[in-house]
Amino acid sequence: MNDTIAAISTALGVGAISIIRVSGNDSLNIVNKIFKGKDLTKVTSHTIHYGHIVSNEEIIDEVLVSVMLAPKTFTKENIVEINSHGGIATTNKILQLLLTNGARLAEPGEFTKRAFLNGRIDLIEADGIMNLIEAKNEKSRQLSINQLSGKVSKLIKELRDNLVSIISNIEVNIDYPEYEDIEIVTNETIYPELLKFRKKLINIINKSKDSKIINQGINVCIIGRPNVGKSSLLNTLLEEDKAIVTDIEGTTRDIVEGKITLNGIILNIIDTAGIRKTDNLVEKIGVEKSLDIINKSDLIILMLNNNEPLTKEDKKLLKMIKNKTNIILVNKNDLDTKIDYSLLPNNIIKISVNNDIGIDKLKSRIIELFNLGSFETDDLTYLSDARSISLLEKSLIKINDSIASINNNEPIDMVELSLKESWNILGEIIGETYTDELIDELFSRFCLGK
Repeated sequence: MNDTIAAISTALGVGAISIIRVSGNDSLNIVNKIFKGKDLTKVTSHTIHYGHIVSNEEIIDEVLVSVMLAPKTFTKENIVEINSHGGIATTNKILQLLLTNGARLAEPGEFTKRAFLNGRIDLIEADGIMNLIEAKNEKSRQLSINQLSGKVSKLIKELRDNLVSIISNIEVNIDYPEYEDIEIVTNETIYPELLKFRKKLINIINKSKDSKIINQGINVCIIGRPNVGKSSLLNTLLEEDKAIVTDIEGTTRDIVEGKITLNGIILNIIDTAGIRKTDNLVEKIGVEKSLDIINKSDLIILMLNNNEPLTKEDKKLLKMIKNKTNIILVNKNDLDTKIDYSLLPNNIIKISVNNDIGIDKLKSRIIELFNLGSFETDDLTYLSDARSISLLEKSLIKINDSIASINNNEPIDMVELSLKESWNILGEIIGETYTDELIDELFSRFCLGK
């Protein structure tokens, strides 16, 4: 991180202004080479200066230059921001001049990555920055602000402090058993504390899963055999003709996606290719995609036909989704009944997509399944990304291991091993422990210039 990076921080295109950001030890000198105005190396921090960007005495643009000196900056490095007139040619020309004079083009998310590596923010706060940029509703914005402000990080740090308190007491007893004035820690004395800690951790996990739904929405996958009405259902929910609808089986060869908002929560709805055995190569690829999407979805809507008996494919799909969050719809309820309802669960919803019957029941069931009605008043100070929630669940596994060790009358030092692992896993959430590969992957999803 000894070099100086530069990138365009605003959306590239026609606009009132563009901002080109430069960060690094040499940022002032590099910008000074192309700036005609005050000597930027002699100005005070957090000041703005009028002048021109020039190249060989040719004026490129009239600009305002902001100077922010380390360590009181986003990256904790010297930062210079050039505010130019918006426009593709002008903005690119200024960036080109910076690169010619010693700066390196920043990688996606590299400014935020430097802020993390320099101790300015932790991983939760970094994730909050990206989530704030991508926020699509008010609740998502509030979640992101809480992450960015450090409130969520404080929650994880408190969990780690709770564990440290238990672990340190165990360590003292193991290392200094001869001391008579210390409290004797046994499996029996820490057992109530672990139960209390587990309850707290489970609550945070459940709240974080709700937060993930608020932030990222619910991934809904519509599956079924060909020609059961999947595409018609998608079009009805979206209130537009997004998917092609015909009576010909196998019309949908690839996934078709759309979004709707239900109780302030985004539903990412995917209409999949009809799942059946086929010799058609293109359709076969679509079926394979459908099966993959099933495993990644938060909710699976299985559609069956009221006017057809259950087929082997139907029964296979029913078995496939048995242990997943699902809703079973029986479509074409306006036609003669040929399906055997005794072979289906009791909580099916009968619908007729063409006649707009049962759609409201479907939406109500989704609200009920994901408890969407309670999100309005819930505290939004929780984690909201899959990585962090997964680490919370891994931490919980280690706590359960510790409790199991106590129940099995294992030595207290064995109990301590699982507690230390749980503490380390929680540290991965905020970035106390990390690998270079993880950091590169996390920040690569940021936009260029952030």
